[in-house]
Amino acid sequence: MNRIAKFEKVSAKQFAEGWHDIFGTYEGAAEALATIPLPRRATTGSAGYDFALPFDLELKPGQTAKIPTGIRARIDDGWVLMIYPRSGLGFKYRLQLNNTVGVIDSDYYNSSNEGHIFIKITNDSNEGKILSLKAGDCFAQGIFTPFGITEDDEADGLRDGGFGSTSVR
Repeated sequence: MNRIAKFEKVSAKQFAEGWHDIFGTYEGAAEALATIPLPRRATTGSAGYDFALPFDLELKPGQTAKIPTGIRARIDDGWVLMIYPRSGLGFKYRLQLNNTVGVIDSDYYNSSNEGHIFIKITNDSNEGKILSLKAGDCFAQGIFTPFGITEDDEADGLRDGGFGSTSVR
């Protein structure tokens, strides 16, 4: 196995900003960050690193939640972290990521938001199932994947942000 990355928590200040963006308050942010575990694999054969919820969550069918994970990932060049819903939650509730698959590039780590990984999920149940999870429950998984570039690649931009920060148009 290649050891190509390391998970870390974002700073308390950065997490509090993400928390405030979602809840409109800073109350509870420090406590939530303190209890978030770093993503880990459950078994030696697991490909995915499980991400845990920082708060209790209930999603009715069609409802969406934006999750500040409190996590960042230092990733070696040539690798990317792909984020997916936990398989069982996708199977039971049709839990989906709003961007289908999260793509965490290696240069996101150095962004002004410290590379704070947010995961936006939707309960897409067509059977009326309500998804109820507690703080600490795992809801998403990240898999590290190598990638290649074209022979004539000339990318020279610098990232400073998340969604849409690398548009070339």
